[in-house]
Amino acid sequence: MNVKVISRYVGYALLVSALFMFLSILVSVANGNDSALAALLISFTITFTVGIFPFIFVRRVSEITLKDGYMIIFLSWLLSFVFGMLPYALWGGPFTVINAWFESVSGFTTTGSSILDDIEALPKSLLFWRSSTHFIGGLGVVVFLLLVIPSSSQMKLRLTNLELSSLSKGEYQSGTNRTVSIFSRVYLSMLVASFLCYLLAGMSPFDAINHAMSVTATGGFSTRNLSIGAFDSVPVNLITMFFMLLSSVHFGMVYISIITRSLKPFKNEIFRFYLWILIVTSVIVAISLKVNGIETTWGGAAMNGSFHVLSYASTTGFGISDNSVWPALPSAMLVFVGIWCGMAGSTTGGVKSDRALLLFKEIHYRLKTVLHPASVNEVRVNRRVVRQEDIAPHILYIALYMLLIIVSLSLNLALNPNSPNAVAATFTSLSNVGPAIGELGTFGNFGAEPTGAKLMYTIDMFLGRVEIYPVLAVMMMLFGKSAKR
Repeated sequence: MNVKVISRYVGYALLVSALFMFLSILVSVANGNDSALAALLISFTITFTVGIFPFIFVRRVSEITLKDGYMIIFLSWLLSFVFGMLPYALWGGPFTVINAWFESVSGFTTTGSSILDDIEALPKSLLFWRSSTHFIGGLGVVVFLLLVIPSSSQMKLRLTNLELSSLSKGEYQSGTNRTVSIFSRVYLSMLVASFLCYLLAGMSPFDAINHAMSVTATGGFSTRNLSIGAFDSVPVNLITMFFMLLSSVHFGMVYISIITRSLKPFKNEIFRFYLWILIVTSVIVAISLKVNGIETTWGGAAMNGSFHVLSYASTTGFGISDNSVWPALPSAMLVFVGIWCGMAGSTTGGVKSDRALLLFKEIHYRLKTVLHPASVNEVRVNRRVVRQEDIAPHILYIALYMLLIIVSLSLNLALNPNSPNAVAATFTSLSNVGPAIGELGTFGNFGAEPTGAKLMYTIDMFLGRVEIYPVLAVMMMLFGKSAKR
């Protein structure tokens, strides 16, 4: 591995974090030098110094190997977590080292779980930093690198192939530079649009920008203890639902729809499959809430059910009510949609509806082949034939995802044998949903969870955000080196 290349481009990732720490400092100054100013100043100085260091002592190099690319992705995320926890740890309060680590990983991976009992007790500058970690993580630490790498560099092609799933690249129908540009432009456009909509709905500018960063990244950090429910506003609920849906579909579809001024791209078979999951699940949840007396009116049941189904399916994690009192059925449905979630090419986590649809089509294909061995069968998505060799990696990913759930859950229960929250929290952490169910639901927090559980959940968040393979590849590289020694 080329340490010089790796250090230089990991430095870019740290400078992005330093930039948003500086913006958080400005927020602190604008609010009368609030209590987080010193913590942010120290954090900015350390992060900026470490980030700029490679540019002073390492010459620009354009060559990169596949191993370098994996290591750049791994270290860019990992060091963003480490330096991102500094403002929390230095500010203190509820932020022990493990709590600061948890909040940082949850923010950058756009999971949205929190250890905080009282979010509103944080100074505004620290709240802004929390939301900023969502913004950085939603666009993707490596995507920031891609924006500054020369278009002719082979590094851009390699990092694009590693950072973006093959599922997501199909809809762009363009080269590497165009793909990065489209993803970034759609992301920033949705940020601006959601910010303006929140302002029009009556939010303060501070609340609007924080929730805009959170909803666009499908993160879930809020400035309020009661999340979106604190605003008690139907327009705010509907705006949030619209942008949660938009942020959970393929950005290439959104881009094509805008430039062609047509909804034709949304006839996509995967989008229809995802939409039907949302509709059917929302109906089941709404009926359950009404029948069990959680909601007194059908309108309230429909709003509560559909909002939370979309919140979990998009892996955002916002809430408008306390789902810890929900019956078992609707709670289980939230975990279910959180696993399959939104589409590839969006900011969502989880398995992705694309892979879920492929799985069902592959099952159907195998059954037809067994029943009619002499027939010619094909798997088609959007009227295009999908080859078996292209399907296999995605079925393998689902199997690996489930295996990781089993391993994580086993380790969690070994460390915390009496934990009632381990199962749902493991699923929602790996899917980057954020809140789980029960005590860890929409208005709950992970503050009381044991240290071992918090550590396991952050590992799951990281693996879910980078879609497992880059981390496993780096582990194999390091293990291989150790074995050779």
